[in-house]
Amino acid sequence: MASLSLRNIRKVYDNKVVAVDDFNLEIRDKEFIVFVGPSGCGKSTTLRMIAGLEEISGGELYIDDKLVNSIAPKDRDIAMVFQNYALYPHMTVYENMAFALKLRKTPKAEIDRKVREAAEILGITEYLYRKPKALSGGQRQRVAIGRAIVREPKVFLMDEPLSNLDAKLRNQMRAEIIKLRHRIDTTFIYVTHDQTEAMTLGDRIVIMKDGLIQQIDTPQEVFDHPINLFVAGFIGSPQMNFFDAELIKDGKGAYSVAVGDTVFPLNADKQAALEEKDAEPGSITMGIRPEHISLCTDDGAPHLKGTVEVCETMGSSIHLHVTVGDKEVVLVLQTVDLPPEKRSGFTYGEEICMTFDSDLMHLFASDTQLNII
Repeated sequence: MASLSLRNIRKVYDNKVVAVDDFNLEIRDKEFIVFVGPSGCGKSTTLRMIAGLEEISGGELYIDDKLVNSIAPKDRDIAMVFQNYALYPHMTVYENMAFALKLRKTPKAEIDRKVREAAEILGITEYLYRKPKALSGGQRQRVAIGRAIVREPKVFLMDEPLSNLDAKLRNQMRAEIIKLRHRIDTTFIYVTHDQTEAMTLGDRIVIMKDGLIQQIDTPQEVFDHPINLFVAGFIGSPQMNFFDAELIKDGKGAYSVAVGDTVFPLNADKQAALEEKDAEPGSITMGIRPEHISLCTDDGAPHLKGTVEVCETMGSSIHLHVTVGDKEVVLVLQTVDLPPEKRSGFTYGEEICMTFDSDLMHLFASDTQLNII
């Protein structure tokens, strides 16, 4: 098992493109860390620098307090699972899993024990003497993971291991990885562009954009308190709705938020946070998640009116795409909370009233895009 320390890590390619810049992260022993972000954000490059497959342009990488910048990949005691499985097609599953141990000249009895133990954990014992071409994608990915497990590495690196699988199999394998993590009890670093994987797998997630870390925190904290507009829009599915809004301060010093002609008062916690920061009234961006919007009646309480454009019935919920002014707003409504006549959906062009609790609003500065709360 191992802890890692990445200090001011930087990667610059020969064409002067900065892929990763000023990456700082402390990873605890046995922690499951997920790097997540859009394509090209630098997450896989960072993983490859940890593995030793990419040279580090600047900064220091420590594994268990040992500087490893110039140490060869084979001497870092790290195992990596790739997106494309990287199995030897001419070898059986057993031979693929045993290969690294044979190179180490591990005794045959020990190789056999480790391979069979890993196969048992992953549920692939019956496939040990098949070739990779006779396996499904999910089975091949299990073999790739098994090949890494038998090495008993200090650190387990996984680079988008589920992206080649279909949706159902991806969900199954995600659950398998969660079980695996508890059974082998090692340090995991996992790369994905899928925020659902990040939220369900990670103890902490590292959200990246353009080679820079945007936020590091637990999945729930990132969901509840996104640090900026990018994180707020990236984490959550469907993504957060954003409105051009005004932060208002009345003569008594109380803050509220105006969206168009509708004014939403803010709760005591938000009032206190804004007062502490001495927030200036003015233009802001207000965010609200689709699942935090509810239908209401036109009875004078703060609300917005919209016109239904698209209604997606999902069985347990309805995803409603509504035009509010010149913006499209998405609502996620639980079917059980709707009146019986609405459970089968809403009609195109239907007018609805919607509201949301100010506790669940997210307020972002228009210039810096930072969360002002």
